[in-house]
Parts: sequence; C-alpha cells; structure tokens
Amino acid sequence: MNITEITVNEAVAKLSLLKKEIQKVIVGQDEIIEEIIIGLLAGGHCLLEGVPGLAKTLLVRTMSQAMDLSFKRIQFTPDLMPADIVGTEVLEEDPETGKHRFKFVQGPLFANIILADEINRTPPKTQSALLEAMQEFEVTNAGKTYRLDRPFFILATQNPIEQAGTYPLPEAQLDRFLLYVKIGYPSATEEVQILTNTTGAKKVQVEAIIGREDILLLQQLVREVSISEQLISYVSEMIRATRPHTSQLPYVKEWVEWGAGPRAGQALILTAKAKALFEGRYAVTPADINQMAYPVLRHRVLMNFRAASENKTSDHLTEHLVASFKSMV
Repeated sequence: MNITEITVNEAVAKLSLLKKEIQKVIVGQDEIIEEIIIGLLAGGHCLLEGVPGLAKTLLVRTMSQAMDLSFKRIQFTPDLMPADIVGTEVLEEDPETGKHRFKFVQGPLFANIILADEINRTPPKTQSALLEAMQEFEVTNAGKTYRLDRPFFILATQNPIEQAGTYPLPEAQLDRFLLYVKIGYPSATEEVQILTNTTGAKKVQVEAIIGREDILLLQQLVREVSISEQLISYVSEMIRATRPHTSQLPYVKEWVEWGAGPRAGQALILTAKAKALFEGRYAVTPADINQMAYPVLRHRVLMNFRAASENKTSDHLTEHLVASFKSMV
C-alpha cells in the first residue's frame, strides 16, 4: 500500500463522516458509536450489552451500511451448531469426471463485519467456534485452515436482564473482546427524537463512507500513533493494581476476586491510540487512556461477593483507579 500524507489525511477525515452517517439513524449514543469505531480501528471485537429496544442490532447494521464491507448476521439460538457459523463440507459430484468430492461451503463467519446477535443464547460448544476466528483470524475445518478476509470485526450483543435459557460467556471468550460496551437509555430529548424519526413515513438512506483499503490503512496507522514511555508505565501500573494479591490499594483487595492480565494493558494502549487517531491526533494523552479504561477493564476484572453485596461494579473500580493514578501523569 502506497501511503502518502494526503492518503492518511483523507482516511482520518472519513472517520468523522462515518460517525455522522451512523447518526442519521442512531439518535444519541455518541460515546457508544465512537467506542465501536475505536474497536474497529484497533483491530479488535466489541461486546455490546443493553436491554431490549435500545437499537443494538440497528446500530451494528447501520454501521455496516456506512462501510463498503461484507456483512453477515448470525442469530444465536440454543440449537445453533458450530458448522452453522464456520461452514461445513458437502459431497458434490464433478460434472466432468463424475467423481464425488468434498467441498467446503463457507459459513456466515466469512465476512468483514459479523453481527453475533444474542451471543449468550447458544451453548459453549457453539460459542467456542468463534474463539479461533476472533484471535487468529482464521478457521479450521477437517484439518484445513482457511484465512478470514481483513478487516474482520465481530460485534456481539447480549441482554443483561433475561437470563433464562442463556449461557454466560466464559472468561476466556470474554477476554477475546477488545471492548465491552454498555448501552444505556436515551435522554428525554433523544427519546422524543427517536419517536419522531421512527414513526413517520420518511426513510433514511445510509451511504457507504469508508472502504476496505481505508480501514486497513487506519488500522496500520493506529500502531504508529506515538505513546510516551511514561504513559506505557502508567498503563502497566494501573493494570497491575487490579490484582488483589499484589495491589497496595485497599478497595482492590476488598472488591476484586481476579485482576486483569497483560492483554488488558495491550488493549488499553491500542484503544487509546485508536481514540487519538479518531480525533485526528497522532499522540496518546492521559485522557485517552482514562476514558478507554472503562470498556477495556469492564469484562477483565472479576469482582467478588463483597463487591456485589455493596453494588460495586468493575466500573466503580475503574473510577477509583483513574482517580488514584492521575498523579502519575
């Protein structure tokens, strides 16, 4: 790829246009949209959690329409099998020789953007079919390995309140998601706008703003965004402080069962770089790290029973961590 300063500037400028195009359909949720785009730029995957009716699926579909990429939706159900996701081999006859042979038929996983809708409604065996794809960007079937086209971006959704008939994601799979994004209720003004926009006859057309080459370029640029050694140490100290057996922070020892691993630090640095690039900057600031700490640590810190009894979540822990470590930078 021949990269020039003009090419870089054009690609970065498209990010704000991408957000505006998504906002044609999605009212509010500015921070959510930004976090999902950051997840894409950092080359990871996002888990979206919110109660029914908050436009999780609509958000993902609108994002796919605003990008010139292939898109597939997988509706996760209790009877879904791994072959329904990855693909399967079928026996076919060669019309020229008459001989029979096995041919691999690709499943819906072979797309650039995957919507894994209600991922926690399928058993662990099927959930695990995503693990190799999410980490290695490839799948294996009948001893053969198939590479997935890049960019490859999984957006999974789950409902936090309806637990009957669900299978909680194991820690290993949760850790594969770069960001854990929580979607809340809209404000009063936003809700009025949603009702106005969705109950009339007017249809909004979403145009493709950004393509495959631009996204691959931006993902490459994220790695080149500058971060100082001081900020890398800041991230390392913050992650290490989440581990109760070595942390010196009393609230960590009180609330945390298991702390975050090194992958959390990698995720925090990458997403902070992606946030800087999203805002047109080429250097990470402490504010980038502090903001991305919430969706990065949300699913990587296991809170204990005492924390649950006091209604303390991993977000409360992150809030305390950010306040404790601000003096470092």
